[in-house]
Amino acid sequence: MLEDYGNDIVFEALSNIYHTEPQGQVKDQPWFANAVVRLQVASDVWAPEGFLSTIQAIEIKMGRLRGADPGGPRIIDLDLLMYGDLEMHTEYLTVPHPRMLERAFVLVPLRDVAPKLVFKDGRSIDQVLAGLDYTLDGNKIVQR
Repeated sequence: MLEDYGNDIVFEALSNIYHTEPQGQVKDQPWFANAVVRLQVASDVWAPEGFLSTIQAIEIKMGRLRGADPGGPRIIDLDLLMYGDLEMHTEYLTVPHPRMLERAFVLVPLRDVAPKLVFKDGRSIDQVLAGLDYTLDGNKIVQR
């Protein structure tokens, strides 16, 4: 699919796939498969909101029905975690992702593609993960 965007969006890295038990209200469903992709996005062409709209269109093409069952099973869930160093909060989009630092199922694969990443608060991914109650067993993440 990225070929459609020429040099505006360039694939850089893909994490391993990690399996995590459902979080939140709906526990009786299959475990989730989580991964992080690092892309180079031409910011002079793509505004963050436009990029988010595009990845949501990809979800729809793949059969995702947004809002049908919040927290329930879904075929795909794409999130925009970061957009370079940009920080923004609008009704439509917040970057960095507002719950990213609370979720081992986000941070572990993020570490695969950006192991030296340091967050705005000065902490590394490893330091943030050290503060979370989770276990990593192969490709399985369990967070309490």
